[in-house]
Amino acid sequence: MTDRTGLDPAAAASAAGAAQDAMRRLARPPSGAEPGAFFTSDLTVNEFLLVREAGFRPLGLVLGSSVYHVGIQLGRWTKNQELTKLSQAMYHARELAMGRMEAEASALGADGVVGVRLDIEFREFGSDVAEFIAVGTAVKAAGADPGPAGTWLNNKGLPFTSNLSGQDFWTLVRAGYAPVDLVMGSCVYHVAHQRIAQSLANAGRNVEVELYTQALYDARALAMARMKAEGEALEAEGIVAVELRQDTHSWGGHTTEFFAVGTAVRPLRDDHVIERPALVLGLDG
Repeated sequence: MTDRTGLDPAAAASAAGAAQDAMRRLARPPSGAEPGAFFTSDLTVNEFLLVREAGFRPLGLVLGSSVYHVGIQLGRWTKNQELTKLSQAMYHARELAMGRMEAEASALGADGVVGVRLDIEFREFGSDVAEFIAVGTAVKAAGADPGPAGTWLNNKGLPFTSNLSGQDFWTLVRAGYAPVDLVMGSCVYHVAHQRIAQSLANAGRNVEVELYTQALYDARALAMARMKAEGEALEAEGIVAVELRQDTHSWGGHTTEFFAVGTAVRPLRDDHVIERPALVLGLDG
């Protein structure tokens, strides 16, 4: 099996920057080569069983990591503006982590990765050095029909990735949709400081601070537009399970990252049968 680069999976993982320890692990026979083979997963018991019910077998826990130095870019004190260098840095670091996770999944012969988490942890190396981590459970189709496409791989020739829970993944597939890829958009934005005269004029009043409203609105819109553009490039029908996150990280109160992430999906068939909700009564209270 080769990926879109023409390399075998282990070579592709190496080219993506996978660590040597990971390469040794991936060099072993794929853990899901045979039903009942040993696997690892961070899925809960319920998620694991529902992923199996959807027609997929877990192969193993896959991850990607990038320790990244995020540079400094200063914004004008009284101007709302995107800090484009920081936006690019935050996006590129996540892209590196995601690419290494996908390479591990390809090396295992996976069709996709479910339950993907993207985390950032600032380390003691310095306030401007952070580790970007992508982790999820690689899965292999075991009876699940990929529809007219004939494959669960996305149009980049890579395993699909998804931040859906096992329950949501089961619901999506049963309803006739397939995840395509985890899509994201980032915008690091400097929110202008109010002038002293304006701050004094607003003291004791209930009034909208339009400068701040416009800054936060524009920043979210940029992040969402970039996420949407990724979905359109994948020829997806839409994006589900969208999360909008906001974090100042280590930059201080007036510089904030707005991050949009979700799962791009495509239809598996023309008809979409939605499971009728079942009434469940709890017995613990």
